[in-house]
Amino acid sequence: MAKPLTDQDKKKQISVRGLAGVENVADLKTNFNRHLHFTLVKDRNVATKRDYYFALANTVRDHLVGRWIRTQQHYYEKDPKRVYYLSLEFYMGRTLQNTMVNLALENACDEATYQLGLDMEELQDIEEDAGLGNGGLGRLAACFLDSMASLGLAAYGYGIRYEFGIFNQKIVNGWQVEEADDWLRYGNPWEKARPEYMRPVHFYGRVEHTVDGVQWVDTQVVLALPYDTPVPGYRNNIVNTMRLWSAKAPCDFNLKDFNVGGYIQAVLDRNLAENISRVLYPNDNFFEGKELRLKQEYFVVAATLQDIIRRFKASKFGSTDFVRMDLSMLPDKVAIQLNDTHPALAIPELMRILLDIEKLTWEKSWDIVIRTCAYTNHTVLPEALERWPVDLFQNLLPRHLEIIYEINRRHLERVSKNYPGDADRMRRMSLIEEGGTKKINMAHLCIVGSHAVNGVARIHSEIIKDTVFKDFYEMDPQKFQNKTNGITPRRWLVMCNPGLAEVLAERIGEDYIRDLDQLKKLLDFVNDDALIRDVAKVKQENKIKFAAHLEEHYKVKINPSSMFDVQVKRIHEYKRQLLNCLHIITLYNRIKKEPNKSWTPRTIMIGGKAAPGYHTAKMIIKLITAIGDIVNNDPVVGDRLKVIFLENYRVTLAEKVIPAADLSEQISTAGTEASGTGNMKFMLNGALTIGTMDGANVEMAEEAGEENLFIFGMRVPDVEAMEKKGYDAMEYYNRIPELKQAMDQISGGFFSPDHPALFKDLVTMLMHHDRFKVFADYEAYIKCQDKVGALYKNPKEWTKKVIHNIAGCGKFSSDRTISQYAREIWGMEPSLEKIAAPDDPPPHVTTRIL
Repeated sequence: MAKPLTDQDKKKQISVRGLAGVENVADLKTNFNRHLHFTLVKDRNVATKRDYYFALANTVRDHLVGRWIRTQQHYYEKDPKRVYYLSLEFYMGRTLQNTMVNLALENACDEATYQLGLDMEELQDIEEDAGLGNGGLGRLAACFLDSMASLGLAAYGYGIRYEFGIFNQKIVNGWQVEEADDWLRYGNPWEKARPEYMRPVHFYGRVEHTVDGVQWVDTQVVLALPYDTPVPGYRNNIVNTMRLWSAKAPCDFNLKDFNVGGYIQAVLDRNLAENISRVLYPNDNFFEGKELRLKQEYFVVAATLQDIIRRFKASKFGSTDFVRMDLSMLPDKVAIQLNDTHPALAIPELMRILLDIEKLTWEKSWDIVIRTCAYTNHTVLPEALERWPVDLFQNLLPRHLEIIYEINRRHLERVSKNYPGDADRMRRMSLIEEGGTKKINMAHLCIVGSHAVNGVARIHSEIIKDTVFKDFYEMDPQKFQNKTNGITPRRWLVMCNPGLAEVLAERIGEDYIRDLDQLKKLLDFVNDDALIRDVAKVKQENKIKFAAHLEEHYKVKINPSSMFDVQVKRIHEYKRQLLNCLHIITLYNRIKKEPNKSWTPRTIMIGGKAAPGYHTAKMIIKLITAIGDIVNNDPVVGDRLKVIFLENYRVTLAEKVIPAADLSEQISTAGTEASGTGNMKFMLNGALTIGTMDGANVEMAEEAGEENLFIFGMRVPDVEAMEKKGYDAMEYYNRIPELKQAMDQISGGFFSPDHPALFKDLVTMLMHHDRFKVFADYEAYIKCQDKVGALYKNPKEWTKKVIHNIAGCGKFSSDRTISQYAREIWGMEPSLEKIAAPDDPPPHVTTRIL
């Protein structure tokens, strides 16, 4: 039995949310009222809930400012190596609560708002998500920023300030309808515009080769206006910067052509330039070769590299020189990490700067580029790989095309030296794909131009070496690394699941929040009845809370004692939401057949957005909602089976549903999900995983013990063998009666009585050209789900497995991932030291924002 809580324990418990000291609370109230008055120009008679949110946000932001300035001053003084994380997506979600957690202000703000007669949770709910990402890749970038700050790295996230983020998803009559995400409509209290650092970005034009070198002339200019957002580390007084660029037309835009009388039109046409940062492309794992997207990719890279070089030249260098001019030192002071191939143009752009502007030789320039850049690959799906048509480049970025051709010429020369007479290998390894329209393979450009290439889970890193990049691995094995993804435990445990965070802190202290490996200590308590009871109790509370949320917002009543079986992620064939659908239908048919059997009640929740142009994904959503309409209204089934489609899945909804989940569905075809990070969030929050041996699931099974996950289905070698011999869906359909019944119901209109042929495209795909082999894993999946249902009837054994899972989560902290990037790729050393707080006296008076 656990001992009763001592005063020491209680203190420990409270401190996870920070202490609500009297002076602290009084200060917060004063500042809240000051902002309401002076910033928002309102009094309590006319202020709205939104005004109160902005007053609170500004009050909390005040606590960041001193630390932010002090951190940048500290970097200026110390001149550390800096890392630049370049990404076209940063899926940040909300900022207020995360800032309070990292600054230990949560309890004080809670008390202050309470004393002001306000409800802090209600105010938090007014904040818009910063939805500047599609899914895993964008959210990973956000977790990485949190970890880089928490580990004291001089790091900068660089991206685009999209005016419209990922669309809001509405479900209308079971179909997805997209709505623009006007997230800046009411303003963003967390960003600071920095017009003094505005940078010109050039497009189009032509190249002149003169005696003085190469010039790119007659270009169109777009200005890049930076907006800075603070990124606080966890209680270490460090605040790093995320700098997002917004496109602005120059004042003389379209006017220098002095087309008589065209003044009004010229001013209206400024929109064309400013469209570059208007909207996030809503594709996940799919390449759409549009000119606007290529402009976005060059825009972020060109603006960022100017900033990097300006900061490099202006930094102190342990010498009396104010300005550092020798660019050969760049790789000692700068690391650039490319988040997928989207910022690949950093490679030719840095070459262009070094060659054409800094006038370095090719050899010297290329050495600097390679030592500075590193590339993270996020997918092996062929439709996701970026291949840009050469003629688009010729028009938009003529100088960069020349540079890419020269990189390729020298690269192929090296291939030919290493493999004389192997013309086929030359063709495979070229940066330029011939045949039909010539295309530039951006992944090949990234590999050739980087000193390190990494996959995002062990199995994925092996797959890229064995398949897509095999030739490159054979030529440069030293470049290839693995960096298994991670998640920040601040947002994904302390913030979204405070109840569980407290229960863990009571047992093992709260240091696990910055050192997640300490969760291993829970293995000593795996048979402790008190812990088992507490973990189960927190889960039940989270389920009741989420059930109430669903009832309030979606008018659906669910049974909180049922198993919450959750699959939330982007809708994609490879993620196999259709396999989940087949299980639902099978379960439904079994209940109908034996209504008096004691079935484990389940609420199956599926959520996620489909890319607007992805017809199959949109049909999958319609199928899920159609199945729900039948199942949820069948009186024989009652509340033993419910199917809910979670509308508008996003960071903020993830923070609500993940802590409430019992079962996490991670069921992609083996070899298709590079890593997954949702899988880690569910594991950390006390759900058990049903999954294939794909992505990070493999390492999760290794860390928690395979017996503590529900692993099923083909492994990568099985999938490869099936590819070779050919996948025959009909064989499964004819052999497995329950599968045949389910498919016949879908194709016969059982779930679409008003439109019997509604799902014929899905049926045809599953039966005749299913790349992801849903039927091949059906039997194993159903059997595995039967085991899940049986174990759920034994809450104590279930919860023991949950504790094993939580104890095995240490590896999946993004702090571990980032420490490995820092040491093994960037040549930097992470640190858990605090720096001086802003109220400590400063060492020097000079302050520079760099």
